[in-house]
Amino acid sequence: MELDKIENILEKYFQGETTIAEENQLKEYFSSSDVAQHLEQYKPIFGYFSQVKQQKSTQEIPLKTKKRNVAWLSIAASVVVLLGIGTYYFAGEKTTPVVAQSELGTYDDPEEALAATQKALALLSNNVNVGIESVQYIGEYEQSKNKIFKQ
Repeated sequence: MELDKIENILEKYFQGETTIAEENQLKEYFSSSDVAQHLEQYKPIFGYFSQVKQQKSTQEIPLKTKKRNVAWLSIAASVVVLLGIGTYYFAGEKTTPVVAQSELGTYDDPEEALAATQKALALLSNNVNVGIESVQYIGEYEQSKNKIFKQ
């Protein structure tokens, strides 16, 4: 009767459905000397738990506290902020003058406006053509892949 009970608890143990009390019963059974022959293979599992439970670490763990020098950290942060502000002011003065809002994108001469528009569209067309060539290359790759793998 007890052997059937132990086998049932062992099955529940491997399914992860045992309670702490049932696990303690298994530990007691496998730590005793009268373990059934076909259950001998499980003895090291439960023997390991009792063995590890008795181990104690004698190694000392050093606890080092690191002191951060807050003064240096605040000085470094102040220097970074001052460099940022100085760079903003000095670099801001050397930039090109700002064009008035009314002067952006307007041409008095229609010929000049046409030339600028054609130049912008040609630039856009070149970039679009490069993209189309890339797509064609991918299409050729897809065709050759389909020939090789016959999908």
